[in-house]
Amino acid sequence: MKKFTALLLVTVLTGCASSGIVKMSFPAVPQDLTTACPDLTPVDANTAKLSEVVSTVVSNYGEYYTCKDRVDNWIEWYNTQKKISDSVK
Repeated sequence: MKKFTALLLVTVLTGCASSGIVKMSFPAVPQDLTTACPDLTPVDANTAKLSEVVSTVVSNYGEYYTCKDRVDNWIEWYNTQKKISDSVK
């Protein structure tokens, strides 16, 4: 009888332990990685000064590379999180 009780206790405890497994959910995206890239500034067609055109182009290059860094960071974050999530399953 003691063996039966011990076996029953082990079975119940094993069942309770395995039913409490927490399912991992994919983490939320950091807020700074979800910001949309701004529109680039168009060059005014009536601009007669080359310096204004160059200034606009330089500003657009800066915006582009800032956005590119954000997208590259997003891709790296996603791939890392996906790899971690897949390895847990």
